Amino acid sequence: MITFPNAKLNIGLNVVEKRTDGYHNLQTIFYPIAIEDVLEINPLDGGDIELFVNGTQCAADEMEGNLVIKAYRALQRDFPKVRGIRTSLIKNIPSGAGLGGGSADASFMLKMLNEHFNLQLSDEQLEKYATKLGADCPIFIKNKPVYAEGIGEIFTDIDFSLKGYYLALIKPEAFISTKEAFANIHPHFPEHNLLSVYKKPIEEWKNLIVNDFEDSVFPNHPEIAKIKESLYEMGAAYASMSGSGSTVYGIFRNPQENLEGKFEGCYCKCLKL
Repeated sequence: MITFPNAKLNIGLNVVEKRTDGYHNLQTIFYPIAIEDVLEINPLDGGDIELFVNGTQCAADEMEGNLVIKAYRALQRDFPKVRGIRTSLIKNIPSGAGLGGGSADASFMLKMLNEHFNLQLSDEQLEKYATKLGADCPIFIKNKPVYAEGIGEIFTDIDFSLKGYYLALIKPEAFISTKEAFANIHPHFPEHNLLSVYKKPIEEWKNLIVNDFEDSVFPNHPEIAKIKESLYEMGAAYASMSGSGSTVYGIFRNPQENLEGKFEGCYCKCLKL
């Protein structure tokens, strides 16, 4: 059985308040995009689970920290018949990029195991398992554009499409840890309600839709701020950092060429939405 976990963008990301459990409540729009990993499972006779990432078998200590394995363990605790799986993962979504690659892998693993072992779990039940794995994980169960609140697990369906636009993704070498991203965050409710302003023409988003993590990340990583500025100079209708970074994206009306030449040393990708 094989599947293709895809990445996501954050359209706006507002950190609105700190919770008593130490997490933060957010407001964002999750938008799936067609950059995909490859995840395959096959039966493993007489065994528990094996994991190969990009063709290399993971050692036991490496496996247990992987979100794909955590997804497997989460279902195995409640369904002992979840056992005997050889798993292969080919990574195409950049790691540590704010694109949700690891979260997608975990949620797609939940969905595959549900089908493979005929667990008959509903999407809502799978979302509850996914929430325990990570804040971004639940969105990949139904895998469609949604407005999200809470820690990213409370969804409102929206009628939203960027079809016909072109997306430029630029990821510099900089790695932004969660601790660093939150270091200078000051939770507050946004001036403009994201549920309302996303319906406006994209060219109006620049001064209405913000990612609060940019205020925390850009001062320490001016090269990331420069990427956003450059995308606007190239004619982007809207540009933003995705998640807590370090990927910056631009939404264009026309395809963008020679991105590697313009952003030397960065991961660059242009795709039609």
